Amino acid sequence: MRALVALLLAGAALPAATVQEPAASPIRVDQLGYATTGAKIAVVADAGARPRRWELIDAAGTVRATGETQPFGRDAGSGEAVRIIDLSAFTRPGTGYRLRVGDAVSHPFRIGPAPFAALTRAAMGFFYQQRSGVPIRADLVERPDLARPAGHPHEVVGCFAGTDLRGVRWPDCDYRLDLTGGWYDAGDHGKYVVNGGISAWTLLDLHQRLAAWGRPNLFADGTLALPERDNGVDDLLDEARVEVNFLLAMQIPGGTRLRVARDAGGPAPARDFATIDAGGLVHAKVADEAWTKLPMAPADDPMRRVLFPPTTAATLNMVAVAAQAARVWRTIDPAFAARALAAARRGWAAAERHPALLASSDFDGSGGYGDADLADERFWAAAELLATTGDPAFARIVADAPLLDHPAGDLSWGRTDLAGIMTLATGPASVPAAIRARARTALLARAAELLRERAGNGYRLPMTSDAFGWGSNATLLNRAMLMGAAWQVDPQPALRAGVADVMHYILGRNALDRSYVTGFGVRTVHQPHHRFWAHAADPRYPAPPAGVLSGGPNSTAMSDPVAARMKGRCIGQTCWVDDWRAFTMNEVAINWNAPLVWVSAFLTATEPPTPSQAPAS
Repeated sequence: MRALVALLLAGAALPAATVQEPAASPIRVDQLGYATTGAKIAVVADAGARPRRWELIDAAGTVRATGETQPFGRDAGSGEAVRIIDLSAFTRPGTGYRLRVGDAVSHPFRIGPAPFAALTRAAMGFFYQQRSGVPIRADLVERPDLARPAGHPHEVVGCFAGTDLRGVRWPDCDYRLDLTGGWYDAGDHGKYVVNGGISAWTLLDLHQRLAAWGRPNLFADGTLALPERDNGVDDLLDEARVEVNFLLAMQIPGGTRLRVARDAGGPAPARDFATIDAGGLVHAKVADEAWTKLPMAPADDPMRRVLFPPTTAATLNMVAVAAQAARVWRTIDPAFAARALAAARRGWAAAERHPALLASSDFDGSGGYGDADLADERFWAAAELLATTGDPAFARIVADAPLLDHPAGDLSWGRTDLAGIMTLATGPASVPAAIRARARTALLARAAELLRERAGNGYRLPMTSDAFGWGSNATLLNRAMLMGAAWQVDPQPALRAGVADVMHYILGRNALDRSYVTGFGVRTVHQPHHRFWAHAADPRYPAPPAGVLSGGPNSTAMSDPVAARMKGRCIGQTCWVDDWRAFTMNEVAINWNAPLVWVSAFLTATEPPTPSQAPAS
């Protein structure tokens, strides 16, 4: 991290490209738009004591609806006094609508069916453009400058062998793995199993739910711009399989003996090395030995690539996703499904032999992804294996786990028990009825908690805290996913409305009046922290494509040079800036775009029928 900060500071004198965009408005709307049916809420920053008249005007300036702002009070996450505009009763489709309160006018927005459909496709395009090992083709991206040569096209690598940042020497291994392919994780060129696992799971989970939502063909073959289009397979599965293949490739061959540090991940440097039967374990990541500078195309990466030690968390991540993949591809590609299930079983056995191999954060050039609590990964892996196999042994493990009734924390790469809950609550008939009932109770209880938090938030977010963490946009989207899964169990209108509220926040109904998705909205992200989409750092590199989600406000881990200057000067939602150097706020990541795809697709797939014509009011 010190090396990365130094590189960023060294580049701080580079000119940042500026983009002309309108000034922020005190009337915050979803800059993409609202569905014809359902709630249409705007938020006004207004400390006044009395309601104020609002007007909805169309593109020609004609007033189409009026009303008065509704009181809310102080919103803790933004520090603002806010009022609410509710124009839900207005259902006339159109573009160029604006809201006006006094002299203030909102940005334009659309009212119409399926407002998020194009965003879903663009957000899926992010994954193709994050692919490693293959060229990104000009005919499959929105602009020619986004095409690039393959990065790491023949990635056959061995283990890290050398001294880590705390002076501990790690031994080499006597094998090499072919890790060509997969997705680059974020703005760097690392490929991480725990991030890749939760991202692939999210996309596959979406695929499994679309039929229940009435839209099984939302990603039918040919929907997305992919090299695999016209192969007769759903495009969502084509993209997800890229990462599933990578996860399987990270597994250590059977019968392999490997020297590992059994005390890695602790506060002290690793010292307790031992030789173990490592067959079936999964390496944590493949990445550069040291941080590379920004900007840099993947094909220009000069660093040596190495495998980093296996961990139990990475192994159980692979187990969960491989078991899920075996279920998904069972009839589509039985051979692939059998291979995935065999890998999952080998991984499970290896994790049971070695239940506490932790990730070390003492290596340069890549994220640590440390995780000392592995109960959630074990629960998740057992849940996916149960759903796929119906094996009573996994049913006993799941039934005996406290997490089945009391899931902890938010869904994330480091907290995966809710992924297991979602699978068990809505999975196949192989899940015993008693387990399914307990999972549904836990899912609905957590969703009810989120709705209570939403009621106390001025921006209708399922969050009452004024502390926004690293990747807060993904945290909110993952909460929206959970509410969407709960809606599938119990279709309460409030649950779907809660999902929509998170999307409205992401697309501009927030304290910064900012859309956090590139290319969608009039005030959007232009300078993500990314080594290739780095036009702001160097005009020889391209600006980002549309559909890329910024990590979002971060008021708790402000460790980059830009964020450090803001510390103590911002609150919650306002701790964000569009700057490529601000990696704690403005990086992009596969596990952030994956829930963006899930949530936007959910809203499209579950949208109520549109009335044939509604009168203006």
